[in-house]
Amino acid sequence: MVFMSKKQNDFGSGSIPKVILSQSLPLMLAQLVHLLYNVIDRIYIGHLPEIGSLALTGVGLSFPITTLIMAFTSLFAYGGTPIFAIARGQEDTKKAEHYLGQVCGMLVYTSVVLFFVAWFWRKPILYLFGASDSSYFYANEYLRYYIFGITGSMLATGLNGFINASGYSRYGMMTIFLGAVLNIVLDPLFIYGLNMGVRGAAIATVISQTASALYALYFFLKADAPYRLRRENMVPDFSCLRQMIPLGVTGFIMQGTSALVQILCNVMLRNYGGDLYVGVITIINSIREIFQLPASAISSASQPVMSFNYGAGKPERIRQSIRFTTLIMGIYTTVALAAVMLFPEFFIAIFTDDASLTAPGAAAIRIYFAGFFFMTFQLGGQAAFTSLKRAPQAIFFSLLRKIIIVVPLTLLLPGLGFGVNGVFLAEPISNIVGGLACFLTMYFTIYKKLPAEAGSLNQTDR
Repeated sequence: MVFMSKKQNDFGSGSIPKVILSQSLPLMLAQLVHLLYNVIDRIYIGHLPEIGSLALTGVGLSFPITTLIMAFTSLFAYGGTPIFAIARGQEDTKKAEHYLGQVCGMLVYTSVVLFFVAWFWRKPILYLFGASDSSYFYANEYLRYYIFGITGSMLATGLNGFINASGYSRYGMMTIFLGAVLNIVLDPLFIYGLNMGVRGAAIATVISQTASALYALYFFLKADAPYRLRRENMVPDFSCLRQMIPLGVTGFIMQGTSALVQILCNVMLRNYGGDLYVGVITIINSIREIFQLPASAISSASQPVMSFNYGAGKPERIRQSIRFTTLIMGIYTTVALAAVMLFPEFFIAIFTDDASLTAPGAAAIRIYFAGFFFMTFQLGGQAAFTSLKRAPQAIFFSLLRKIIIVVPLTLLLPGLGFGVNGVFLAEPISNIVGGLACFLTMYFTIYKKLPAEAGSLNQTDR
C-alpha cells in the first residue's frame, strides 16, 4: 500500500466540513459494514423456518455480552485514540506509537480474560440476562462459538480507531469491509447450506472478525507504516494507562450501561410480555444500531480532528468542528426519525416475517424512537468532552443518561401501569433530558470559553 502524504492527513488545515466529512464518510461505511456482522446474522436467523422468532430472541440475549466486549474495547481504544491524535498534532511520533502499543496490548490481555469468563459462566450469565428455558438453547448455541472471536473483535474495532486517527480512514474502511464481506458470504453458506443454524452464524462472525483484525494489524506492522506497532510498547505502562483509562471510561460506561439497560429490558419484557417482547426489543436494538450509525460516525470522525487541533493549539477550528458536527447530525436525526415513525412495519419485516411481532413491534418502535433527534446533543457533547480530555464531564453525562435516568425508569414505569410500554418509554425520556443537559454543559464550559482556554491548556500537554 502507498500511504497518503502528510498534507492529506493533516487535520490542522483546510475546510473543517471537508476534513470531517472526508473522515466520517469512510468511517460511516466502515461502521455500516461492521454492523452487518450482527445484523446479517439476525436477518438470516429471524427468517429460519418455524424457529426464527425464538432463535432471534435467543441471539438477542447475547447482545449484552457482545456489548460488554465492546465496552472493554472502548475502555482502552476510546481513551487512547484522542491522546494518540494529540501526539500527532504535536508531531511526537514516538509518543503516538507508545499509546498505540499500550492499547493493542491491553486489548489482547483483556480479551483472554473475557473469553474464560464467558466460557465457564455462560449458562448463569444468560439466565441472569433474561433467558427462559425455551430461548436458552439458541442463546447458548450462538454464544459458545461467538466467544472464540473476542480477540479478533476487540483488535479489529480498537485498532480501526487508530487507523482513522492516523488520517487513513479509507484503509480503516477496508479493514472492516473485508470482514463484513466474508460474513455476508459465509452466513447463508453455514446457516442454510451446511444446515448449521444459529451455530453457523456465530462461526461465520468469528472468521470474519479475525480476518478484519489481521488486516488491521498488517497496517501497523508494515515497514512503511506511518506509526509502527512495536512489541516493547505492548508491555503495560501504568503511567500511560493512567492517562488513557479516565478518557476511555467514558466509552466503557456508554457501552457498559447499554449492556445493563439491555439486560434490564430483557428481564422486564420477559416478566411483563414474555419471549415475544424480548424478540421485539432484539429487532428494535437492531434498527437503532442502523439508524444511530451515521450520527455516531460523524461524532467519531470529529474527535480526532478536534484532538489534533487541540494539540496544535488551534481553538477556532475546534469551535468550527463543534458547530458543523451538531448541524449535520441534527439534520440527519430529523430525517431518520421521520422514516422510522412513518414506516416501522417495513423495518420489522427486514428481520422477521412472523406476523405476531409486527403490530406490537410497530407500536414499540414509535415509542422508543420518539426522542431520537436529541441523540444529536448527547453525541455532540460527548465528542467534545472526550476530544479535549474532559474525562469527568464525559463520564458524568454517560452515567446520567443510562444509569440515573434509563435504569430507574425501566424498573419503575412497567409497574406504574405502563406495562411493556414503560420499558420502551424510558429511552426517549433519557434522550431528551440527558442529551440537552450534556450539550448545554459542553456549550457553556467548553465552546464559550475555548478561545481563552485552549492555548494555555495545550501548553500543559506538551
